[in-house]
Amino acid sequence: MRVNRWIGPMVLLLAIVLVGCASRQEHPKEETGYQIYYINKEETSVVTRTYQPEGNTTEELLGEFLECLRESSGDPEEKPAIPDSVGLVDYTLEKGQLSLCFNLAYLDMNPLYEILCRSAIVRTLCQIPEVENVSFMVEDSPLMDSNETPIGSLNEESFVENAGDEINTYTMTTLQLYFANETGDRLVGERVEVRYSSNMSVEKLVVERLIKGPITKDAYPAIPSETKLVSISTKDGICYVNLDEGFLEQGYDVLEQIPVYSIVNSLTEIPGISKVQILINGETNLTYQESIRLETIFERNLDLIEET
Repeated sequence: MRVNRWIGPMVLLLAIVLVGCASRQEHPKEETGYQIYYINKEETSVVTRTYQPEGNTTEELLGEFLECLRESSGDPEEKPAIPDSVGLVDYTLEKGQLSLCFNLAYLDMNPLYEILCRSAIVRTLCQIPEVENVSFMVEDSPLMDSNETPIGSLNEESFVENAGDEINTYTMTTLQLYFANETGDRLVGERVEVRYSSNMSVEKLVVERLIKGPITKDAYPAIPSETKLVSISTKDGICYVNLDEGFLEQGYDVLEQIPVYSIVNSLTEIPGISKVQILINGETNLTYQESIRLETIFERNLDLIEET
């Protein structure tokens, strides 16, 4: 399916949609399950309102949801996800990939608001059955992160948020994670920009994301999803990752080095970490998959990373 629409004519529907967004928010969630995401007044998190759309086709839902993202919920404690100054120039939907093109004003948002805006847009639009991922363009260029790397395709799993009330309890970072390739014999990289509570270490964030699994289609889980992170700490450049026995299970059809170096290569992307020690319930006198001694202090292995 391909949808390509110029946004200008949608303005003609503004009055109708304004009334619709305000009047349909209070329908019980069980009627459709749809949620419109807004940003709280303090600009520290996204909040939701249940929404009952009038349309039911993909094109109708896109039109309604995009307009609601621009409009107030009616609650003074909430802000629309897309500021008035930011214009949506065009969008296309093809094979599950929704591409949104904004004007240059998109780049004027402060970094934290932009992350929240992006999160609200992606989470709202990915509820539409035919929308699997969302990508962002600004004029003719892809949206870049702070390292001048394209953000790429996002879905609702691309964002990490934790409860909190104050703006200074949140931090933004870009994680470079490594998962298994399709054949399970190499690692493939995945960059994820996340917003997280500053009382959580980046090391913990990385391992939890690895356990949760990748969000891109070309990457596959390496660590059994039943694995639990018992504790994690870093000292003198060595990150000590204490997992439970779930890590020892043969969760996926991958080479034995892949789960180990999924962790090692991902953690050594963090400044200040050069080596990794893996423990199982505090013990290192164990062998992983019959050949890898966990008493080893592992260093980064670039040979396992698949060339792109």
